[in-house]
Amino acid sequence: MFEPTDIPDLTIFRPKRHGDARGFFSEVWSRAAFEAAGLAFDWVQDNHSRSAEAGTLRGLHYQAPPMAQAKLVRCTAGRIWDVAVDVRPGSPTHGRHFGIELSAENWAQLLVPRGFLHGFVTLTPDAEVQYKVDAPYSPEHDGAVAWDDPALAIPWPLDGAPVLSAKDAAAPKLADWSNPFGDMP
Repeated sequence: MFEPTDIPDLTIFRPKRHGDARGFFSEVWSRAAFEAAGLAFDWVQDNHSRSAEAGTLRGLHYQAPPMAQAKLVRCTAGRIWDVAVDVRPGSPTHGRHFGIELSAENWAQLLVPRGFLHGFVTLTPDAEVQYKVDAPYSPEHDGAVAWDDPALAIPWPLDGAPVLSAKDAAAPKLADWSNPFGDMP
């Protein structure tokens, strides 16, 4: 059900699906199951995005302390390639990224702790992503780092230029970014 990644605290969650001729049922989050795995979060908001075109890239986003967010991310329609980058000061995996395909078919979820950049690219049209966060959205604490920063060397699965927001197109490179996570509890 829970699978560690090669980056400490970044966890894959694979909820069980029980199916029959009618369809399926899945418990996609359970406080008790997460707490039993040592993963206690107080989710305060659910977010849902839909991207019309394949190749839509959202990220790399973060929310700075004291409004930093952990996220539990899943794809409920289509397929995405989801990426988390460890930017926790002093972390032995600082600057490393992890990528995973999340889809409506594989039903995997990625638990992204505070202190990570997060983004995804859609691999299919009409992809929908839903994610829980443990702090509400705060425009004053919202930020981004360049998705294509050579220092991160993220191998995005893209055929051509991605569809980007103005915010993501203008995001600074890691070398020009002031890491706000140094004062994170």
